[in-house]
Amino acid sequence: IQQVPFRGCLSFNLMFCFPSPSLTVKFVNCGRGGLVRFECSNPSDFRIEADGVVYALRPLTLSTLPTVPVVIVASDETNQQQWQTQVRLTPPVGQSQQGLQEIWFPSRQTDSSSIGQLKRMKRDWVIPPINVPENSRGEFPQDLVRIRSDNDKNRSLRYSVTGPGADQPPTGIFIIHPISGELSVMKPLDREHISNFHLRAHAVDLNGNQVESPIDIVINVIDMNDNRPEFIHQIWNGSVPEGSKPGTFVMTVTSVDKDDPKTANGMLRYKIGSQNPESPTSNMFTINNKTGDIITVAAGLDREKVPQYTLIIQATDMEGNPMYGLSNTATAVIRVTDINDNPPEFTAEMFFGEVPENRVNVIVANLTVTDKDQPNTLAWKAVYKITGGDPTGRFSVPTDPTTNEGLVTVVKPIDYEISRTYMLTVVAVNEVSLARGIYSPRQSTATVSIRVIDVNESPYFDPNPKLIKLDEGMLAESTLTTFTAQDPDRFMQQSIRYTRLSDPANWLRIDANTGRITTIAVLDRESPYVKDNMYSATFLASDNGVPPASGTGTLQISLLDINDNAPHVYPQETEMCKKPEPNGINITALDGDLNPNAGPFAFELANRPSDVRRNWTITRLSGDYAQLSLKIGFLESGIYEIPIIITDSGNLPMSNTSYLRVKVCQCDHNGDCTDQQHIIAAGLGTGAIIAILLCIIILLILVLLFVVWMKRRDKERQAKQLLIDPEDDVRDNILKYDEEGGGEEDQDYDLSQLQQPDTIEPDTIKPVGIRRMDERPLHPEPQYPIRSAAPHPGDIGDFINEGLKAADNDPTAPPYDSLLVFDYEGSGSTAGSLSSLNSSSSGGDQDYDYLNDWGPRFRKLADMYGGSDD
Repeated sequence: IQQVPFRGCLSFNLMFCFPSPSLTVKFVNCGRGGLVRFECSNPSDFRIEADGVVYALRPLTLSTLPTVPVVIVASDETNQQQWQTQVRLTPPVGQSQQGLQEIWFPSRQTDSSSIGQLKRMKRDWVIPPINVPENSRGEFPQDLVRIRSDNDKNRSLRYSVTGPGADQPPTGIFIIHPISGELSVMKPLDREHISNFHLRAHAVDLNGNQVESPIDIVINVIDMNDNRPEFIHQIWNGSVPEGSKPGTFVMTVTSVDKDDPKTANGMLRYKIGSQNPESPTSNMFTINNKTGDIITVAAGLDREKVPQYTLIIQATDMEGNPMYGLSNTATAVIRVTDINDNPPEFTAEMFFGEVPENRVNVIVANLTVTDKDQPNTLAWKAVYKITGGDPTGRFSVPTDPTTNEGLVTVVKPIDYEISRTYMLTVVAVNEVSLARGIYSPRQSTATVSIRVIDVNESPYFDPNPKLIKLDEGMLAESTLTTFTAQDPDRFMQQSIRYTRLSDPANWLRIDANTGRITTIAVLDRESPYVKDNMYSATFLASDNGVPPASGTGTLQISLLDINDNAPHVYPQETEMCKKPEPNGINITALDGDLNPNAGPFAFELANRPSDVRRNWTITRLSGDYAQLSLKIGFLESGIYEIPIIITDSGNLPMSNTSYLRVKVCQCDHNGDCTDQQHIIAAGLGTGAIIAILLCIIILLILVLLFVVWMKRRDKERQAKQLLIDPEDDVRDNILKYDEEGGGEEDQDYDLSQLQQPDTIEPDTIKPVGIRRMDERPLHPEPQYPIRSAAPHPGDIGDFINEGLKAADNDPTAPPYDSLLVFDYEGSGSTAGSLSSLNSSSSGGDQDYDYLNDWGPRFRKLADMYGGSDD
C-alpha cells in the first residue's frame, strides 16, 4: 500500500492487486462538503468514477504496466480549487520479473528465503485463491502457479491435480507439469459459464505413494465486461391517462446483464434515448436510471392530439458510462388513455321536426353531436335530457347506439286542438361525468321546434260506456235514451252519423242523425243475452272527413225484474220403489224471476186426476222446498205423472202446474231399481220414439234401393249375349281362384260333362262346350256320344276321360285346361244306396274286386270288403 500526500487537505489510498483490472482510490474530504470532480491523465487505460473508484479498462501485465505515474486531479466545483496526486503501479508482493509464485505443501514450516531464482511464499494451511481474468488473449498454456514439496530435494516426485477442469468435466482446462509442478491454464475462461474452479494438488513418489497431504487450490475467474445488457422484452407496452400530472407512474422496463452484478460490469443504468412525437415537449417522460421506472415529467398529455408515444430506452453497464460501458436498446410504447375531457357539442343550435297529432312512437327529429373523446366509450356516448318545453312528458330523446344521435320521439298522443307547436330545450351530456376542471360549453344545449299536423280524429262517445236502468217488459217502439258522440276536430266542419254495430238480441234501433235509441222488441231480463241483469249494445259514430273516421260506444242497460215468469218443479223426473221406505220425495221450485217475485212458494196437488190426491200428499218444508209422499204402502211399477201447482210471492202472484214424472220400479235390498231397463223402455218419450221410427224408415229405404240395384244389374247381365244355363244350378256359383287359368271368364264351364248320363233328360241337355264371354264360336260344336247308364267297374274313370277328350276337342274352349271342378256330387247315383257297404251280414257274398279299378281311394274298400274270410 502506497500513500501519496496531496497539496491541501485531501488524501488518497491506492490499492492495486495484480492482475486485477480495477483499482480503488479512497479520499477524505476533511469536512469541506463540496462537490469534487476527478480526472485521470491516462484515460485510455484507466477511468475514475465520481466516487473515486478507478477502473482498469484492459488487462494489465508486468510488461504492460505504465512506467510514467498516473496523475489524478481532484477539482472542487464550488470554488474551482484543484488537488492532484501521482499513482505508481507496482506488481503485488511475492511476484517479480524473474520468478513465478510458488505454493508449498504444508508438510513443515520454513522461512521466506530465496531458492535459486524463485521466491518462495510462506506456507500456510489456507491457500489464497488464484485470480485469473476471463477471456484472456495471452499465449497458452499460461502459467499460473508452481506446486512444490520439501520432499523433492531427496527424491523425485510427481505432481498432479484433480477436480472439475482438470480430470473432471470440463476436462483439459488446467494441466500441471508432473515434474516441475507448474500449473497452467490451456484456454480462455468464461466467468458466465464457470465463475471458479476448486482443484486439489497431489504429490507422489515414483512408486505412486503419497508423500504429501493434498492441498486445495481455488481459482477465481475475474469478470470482464464482455456481455451487453439484454432487455426482457424488446417492446414494452404501457398506458397513462391523458391529463396526468407530472410524476405519474407509467411503467417499468427491465434489463439483465450476464456480467458480475457486484462489479461495474453488471451495474446497469437506464436512460431515454428518444421520444416520438416530441409534442407538446420533447421530454414528456423520464426514467429512473437504476430501477427502469418511467414517469411523466411534464403536463399536457392529450389523447385527442397525441394518442401514443414511442420511447427508445437505452440500458448501459459500467454504471452507465457512455465511453466504456456496453449498451442495448428497447422500445417502450405508451398509449395515452382517454378520459372524459371533451363534452358532446351539438352541430346546430336549432333543430326542426313535425308530427301528426295522436301519433306515438314516432321520431320527429334527429339531434347530431360531436365528441372528440374515443368513440364507443362511456366518455363518448351521449345522453340527451329535455330540460324545458315539455311539461306533460310527451317527448323523449333516446340515443342511437350506432350514430350517437338523439332521437326526439313522441311517447304520448299530441292534440292539435290543444297545442300546435312545441319548443323543446335539450341538453347533451356523456354517460360519465366530465373530468375535474372541464365544463360544458354552450354547444351542449340545443332547441328543437316541433310542428303538430292536424288530422281527422275519430268521434268519441262520452260517457263510454253509458249505463241506463229500465224495467224489463218494456214494449216495442219505446224510447230509451239519446246516445251521441262528439267530434274532437273543432276546426273542421263535419257531421256525424250513427249506426248499430252490435245488438245480440236485436232489441234496439238508433236514429242515424240524432242518436235516439228506441226498442223494436220487448226487453226480457231472463233472456240468455242478459248477463248479471245487464244487456250491452255497441254503436258506431262516423264523420264525413277525409279520410272518414269513426268511433264506437257501448250502451249498458240494467234491466230491473218484474214478475213475468211462473215457477216450475225441479227435478222433473225421479224414481221410487214399489214399497218405498221412506216414501218421501224432495222437490224444489224454480222461478226465473228474482226476489220478491220468486219465493217463498206455495205447493199443492191438482184435483185431477182424482187418484192423485188419493195416493199422494205434498208437504211444504221451506219457502223453496216441499216433500211429495205416498199415502199407500204399495204401488205398481210404471211411470206416474203427478201435477203440482206452484205459486210464487210476486205482487201479482203467478201460478203454474208442473208435472213430476215418478218412475216406480222393483228395488233390491240396497234400494236400487232392478228393472231399470224395462222402465226406461216403457217410459220412452215422444222424441225417442220418433227417432227410432226414422231409423227404421231409413233402413227400409236402403234395403229397397239395394233390391232395385240388384234387379237392374240382372237386367244388364241378361242384355249381354251370353250362353247362360237357364237352370238355377248351384254349380254356377262355384268360383275357383287357385288355378293358373285366364281369369274370371274361365269360370263359366259346362259342368254337364261330369253328370251321370241317366240323370240328364234328353231334351234338357245343354250344348256341349260353354263359350267365353268375349268370344263367338268359329266352328260347329261337336256332338258327344251319350254314355250308357249301365254301371260297370270302370264307369267313373271312363266318364272322366270322355269328358276330358270332349274338352280337348272343343274349338271354343280356352287355350288351356280349366275343367278342374270335381266337387259336384250330382243329383243321384246309378249305384243306388251304399248302405250295403256298411252291412257285413248282407254283403258277404258280393264281389267288390272291381273297386280296385276305381283308383287308390277305393282300394281300401276293396281290401275291407272284397277279401276272403281270412
